[in-house]
Amino acid sequence: MDGQKLLKRDLFGEVAISFADGGPVIMRNAAASRWWTRWIARYLLRREARALAMLEGVKGIPALVCHDRDMLVRSFLEGEPLYVARPDDGEWFKAAARLLRRLHRAGVTHNDLAKEPNLLVLADGSPGIIDFQLAACSTSRSRLFRIAAYEDIRHLLKHKRTYRPDLLTEREQRILANPSPASRFWMGTVKPVYLFVTRRLFGWADREGAADRNHEQL
Repeated sequence: MDGQKLLKRDLFGEVAISFADGGPVIMRNAAASRWWTRWIARYLLRREARALAMLEGVKGIPALVCHDRDMLVRSFLEGEPLYVARPDDGEWFKAAARLLRRLHRAGVTHNDLAKEPNLLVLADGSPGIIDFQLAACSTSRSRLFRIAAYEDIRHLLKHKRTYRPDLLTEREQRILANPSPASRFWMGTVKPVYLFVTRRLFGWADREGAADRNHEQL
């Protein structure tokens, strides 16, 4: 049975789930954004499309179905956000670390894993990762790429510290204790401005590290 359900609407457009005979898909519509943010919405859509294309065939990553300037369609991943599933054993975190290494080998860094809704526990218990709008793609292993990959891992370890701190290894504890210079700069200067704009002016609440958006088992 065909039909759509709106999941999210903000300055950068709409996200909906579409139900069809071939199975549900997720549709990101940049044309529904405000006119003054549309260029940003289209830019973010292109970033997500490129990342998903580079990760084609990777289990736990949505498949890119199609896209154009204003619309991106990707597969639906059935599962629960990390903050809902709350995995209580170490296997999910091990598998999630392997999935992240697979992303990095493919030349993709996610760059938004502080948000728990972007990490899923899929129906079979395996990890999934969604929302690649801020992802970066590279064919080289530049210093910036390595820093971004390090921060991806560090954010995953933050979630492991939340749910199973007893399973953290000494090496993982050292990583958590040593954010990159870029992360220190973000936390000390950029993030306070970001939080003021998004929460005070726009009323958003993405709750990095303790998510309250249950939009996507997407």
